[in-house]
Amino acid sequence: MIKVLLAEDQGMMRGALALLLNLEEDFEVVGQVATGDRIVPTALEVGPDVAVLDIEMPGRSGLDAAAELHAELPGCKILIVTTFGRPGYLRRAMEAGASGFLVKDGPVEDLARAIRRVLAGERVVDPELAMAALSAGPSPLTARERDVLTAAVDGSTIADIAGRLHLSESTVRNYLSAAIGKTGSRNRIEAVRAARHNGWL
Repeated sequence: MIKVLLAEDQGMMRGALALLLNLEEDFEVVGQVATGDRIVPTALEVGPDVAVLDIEMPGRSGLDAAAELHAELPGCKILIVTTFGRPGYLRRAMEAGASGFLVKDGPVEDLARAIRRVLAGERVVDPELAMAALSAGPSPLTARERDVLTAAVDGSTIADIAGRLHLSESTVRNYLSAAIGKTGSRNRIEAVRAARHNGWL
């Protein structure tokens, strides 16, 4: 049996996927989580062969959890399944150790086939997204610029961001200025929007 962990924040979607995957003769859904911060602890508890992760989840993103899961449980294959087919997300998923990346609008048969393929050691990537990622190139943002932009998402002041990230206010301003320039934006709100659109955050 192929043991599968499902991480999806929408209850109805998670339940439907579990039901459909359990109908496959060789699958057993051994864990289901609704928040990103439960992915790694649950995986360590149930020992899945494949973890199917959404990206945008409460508590922690599936991409951040994927990197830790890959380090903590290297034998577990990771398949990202998301509504948001953004080139930057694909690149980050592969860097985090994911073996596959699918967009949710495909049939469930594609998901079952992808799970079997990643378990067999293949890489499975939505072809249109792969082409878009190649043409888009890597994220221009450094890790620190991404941290500062992420902290700015909720409209925090420079002082708040500096306190949260243990940086000086002038350093935060420099990082924000660099991120605004690299995203071709006029201000940090536009920079956040552009970075999110490209999957860099």
